[in-house]
Amino acid sequence: MTTTDVHGRDLRYFLAVAEELHFTRAAEKLYVSQPALSKQIRALERQLGAPLFDRGRQGVALTPVGTALLPHARAALAAWEEGREAVRRAREAADGTLVVGMSTSPGRGGLLPAIRSRFTEAHPEARLKLRQVAWEDPTAGLAGGTSQDGVLGGGSSDVAFVWLPLAGADRFRWVVVAAEPRLVALPATHPLAARESLDFAELLDEPFLALPDTSPELRDHWLALDCRGGRPPVIGAEIGGVDETYEALVGGLGVCLVAAGNAPLLAREGVVVRPVRGLTPSHLVLAWRADDTRPLVRGYARAAAELSPRET
Repeated sequence: MTTTDVHGRDLRYFLAVAEELHFTRAAEKLYVSQPALSKQIRALERQLGAPLFDRGRQGVALTPVGTALLPHARAALAAWEEGREAVRRAREAADGTLVVGMSTSPGRGGLLPAIRSRFTEAHPEARLKLRQVAWEDPTAGLAGGTSQDGVLGGGSSDVAFVWLPLAGADRFRWVVVAAEPRLVALPATHPLAARESLDFAELLDEPFLALPDTSPELRDHWLALDCRGGRPPVIGAEIGGVDETYEALVGGLGVCLVAAGNAPLLAREGVVVRPVRGLTPSHLVLAWRADDTRPLVRGYARAAAELSPRET
């Protein structure tokens, strides 16, 4: 047996142990048993003719051989994922599928059906696939392509509804589909909840719910750092979805800013939403990768551009 027989699974197992430096945690991460993982790592070491890990009472550590292998294992797996993504895109392009990513439904009085109607009129052969993406990915799947530094992102959308500011803006193009004021959502029991509207200055000392720090630009926007005059925000909790945000509000963990079009998602029992003076607006855009010139991508972007931004 030669080293050319090493499989992607072997490299994934090695990478998990190298990152965790703990066989049990690595096994849990991979959803395999610890004995099976250890057996596979030993088999890989026999193939390579050298130990990859020192296993001692002080814990697990990479050997010099393991350290040498680590960047190449990462590069090989990244290249394979890039290949799989290229195959997926080619397959979906062949059958006329366009994947539309979003973190929450665009809503806004039928925005999505309106774009779909215009798009399908021009491309009746195309199929649209909607993909819900977690808030941890501010690009709603667009980063699933290859970035300029060769690192793969966590999704695979062709176009996506996202909020500005968009991280890595030079990699994308977009058209604004909604321009809306930022409102504030508060627990119904909050002392300021009885007010009809608020000045942002009244909220500066309030604990705020913050987006994941995977996108510092977007996190800062929804904390309104541009309107705080240099005063740092107080973070009450981190949020990763609509329901999590609602529960944090009801639980009194903080307040949060929300675009006017998304206010109905949070304005449920126990939560109120109020206008705020002294804030710049938010912008929802339809974005796509700058180097993606496929007709379906451009067609969907044109359909979105036909709808004027809504000032509310």
